[in-house]
Amino acid sequence: MAERTLERVLEGETVNPPPIWLMRQAGRYLPEYRALREKAGGFLNLCYNPEFATEVTLQPIRRYGFDAAILFSDILVIPDALKCGVRFEKGEGPRLDPIAVGDIAALETRYEADTLDPVIEAVGRIRKNLSPQTSLLGFCGAPWTVATYMIAGKGTSDQAPARLFAYRHRTEFLKLLDLIADLSADYLIRQLKAGADAVQIFDSWAGVLGEEDFADFAARPVARIVRTVRQAVPGAKIIAFAKGAGANLSTYRQKTDANAIGLDWTVPLAIAKELQKDGPVQGNLDPLSLVAGGDLMKARATAIVEALSDGPMIFNLGHGITPEVDPETVATLVKLVRGEK
Repeated sequence: MAERTLERVLEGETVNPPPIWLMRQAGRYLPEYRALREKAGGFLNLCYNPEFATEVTLQPIRRYGFDAAILFSDILVIPDALKCGVRFEKGEGPRLDPIAVGDIAALETRYEADTLDPVIEAVGRIRKNLSPQTSLLGFCGAPWTVATYMIAGKGTSDQAPARLFAYRHRTEFLKLLDLIADLSADYLIRQLKAGADAVQIFDSWAGVLGEEDFADFAARPVARIVRTVRQAVPGAKIIAFAKGAGANLSTYRQKTDANAIGLDWTVPLAIAKELQKDGPVQGNLDPLSLVAGGDLMKARATAIVEALSDGPMIFNLGHGITPEVDPETVATLVKLVRGEK
């Protein structure tokens, strides 16, 4: 068995207290992060500067001693390497140059893998600076979620542009998903070989898909990534997080072959318990509970631990930390999950 608690859980072991890390644990709720981002002069500058990315990744580990660090980067580095004009505009989120159906065949020729070299360098630096007891997670965006941004040029409330594109141009859209899957698999392989102990695939927009489309657009390309990564790195540990997947989660682990599945906060604990029978689960405190703090947060977090701690579980939020969170509330949460006074 692996020594680090998170990896032990990914191997199917029940660990008490459960390991804890939080999505977006390196982020805007921390004053030290905000100071460094200001110094970097832009979000992508932060992602592509190995020194800065290493420092930002380590900041929450120093504060809270989480059981895992997660590489500081962004899911849109793949379309950035595809020269899709990725930029982050203040107050508006990410923007890209939207692709048309006629662009898909030529996309691969635009890919510049060395764009991601600074990220891989950061992985190695982070691993060297982490204690042996702390796992390092790499990550990528799932093909469906990445494709939604590439087609619309931004995030939308229900990703209607990508869904309509897929309905009208299914053959080309599936090719796009396969391309993103293959580039993402290579990216994860590079992260694992550089020092990541496990990786997570984020499908933040899986919840807008119906049953058939979820199988084809969400589960199938993630399974392609998992298969390709494990061919290059046998035994690679992979967490798949499909936010809003609902009833589609019942077969998501089987369809993707992920070691663990991440659960968002809308998944009832009784359902989480059923899903845990097939393997490790991760989640799933509502991020707004962390903003509210106090007794509500403590009660919700305690309920999750009590419901799932007799099986393999990783404690996390149901999505990322929001900027409004008080850093002291995070410290309280970590102590609660670990049973500390």
